[in-house]
Amino acid sequence: LRGPESVAFDGTGAGPYSGVSDGRVLKWNGFARGWSTYAYSPGYDAEACTVSRAQPAELTESKCGRPLGLRFHHRSGNLYIADAYKGLMRVGPGGGEATVLAAEADGVPLRFTNGVDVDQVTGDVFFTDSSMNYPRSQHERVTATGDSSGRLMKYDPKTGQVTVLQAGITYPNGLAISADRTHLVVALTGPCKLLRYWIKGPKAGTSEHLADLPGYPDNVRADGRGGFWVALHREKMELPFGPDSHLLAVRVGADGQVVQVMRGPKSVRPTEVVEREGGKLYMGSVELPYVAVVRE
Repeated sequence: LRGPESVAFDGTGAGPYSGVSDGRVLKWNGFARGWSTYAYSPGYDAEACTVSRAQPAELTESKCGRPLGLRFHHRSGNLYIADAYKGLMRVGPGGGEATVLAAEADGVPLRFTNGVDVDQVTGDVFFTDSSMNYPRSQHERVTATGDSSGRLMKYDPKTGQVTVLQAGITYPNGLAISADRTHLVVALTGPCKLLRYWIKGPKAGTSEHLADLPGYPDNVRADGRGGFWVALHREKMELPFGPDSHLLAVRVGADGQVVQVMRGPKSVRPTEVVEREGGKLYMGSVELPYVAVVRE
């Protein structure tokens, strides 16, 4: 694998599925069969995009696509893909060529589609556009300039409409819907914070600060216990010298308080941590050639 950024499991528990830097979404079929191609973007050229493995990925990502956030809608079997360059995409059960559902919102192109989650009851899809000014290939500029043109959006699969829920956000990245489906938790990478956006109840349509984090967050995933796992790509005050250990992820409760931490070598910089039954944690990273499995 090259850069398995996000990790997803379908409604039957099969997987993991992960998007890689040549533009495909792959499926794990067990040790006997390994990984196979599950989905790809429209116009994907296997020969041209495979060549990218020997080149900097940024040279071909805009053409081949770069799947970031992945999330299945279990009842329909549809997989929603936040592709950094193509926009919000969907592929039906069984995979194949994905369909682009949204490439713009309010007349403004999606420049850096990043995180996605699905309300399993309504089917509504929530996703982020990290910047209206910089694509993924310039992600460091988003942090360096303090760019605050990010957006949080909703896609309604019944109408095909995209609604901008909140604009003017500083580097919104991954997001996850709460267990009670009342709000979204959004990672703000540059500010090292978590934002809570209310989608139901008396505060619906408003947002508030949820947590300060000790590192730069990427994806957020529900932990099955009312809280969330937040992958930290690196610590806020990380030093290049000293012990070869740093924070990989934190688990926060519904109130935003850190209740558990995961540490590991500095060569490991995760982008997503997904908890499964039995205490297994599946970890994706844009810098690793594998999906890691960690036992709590």
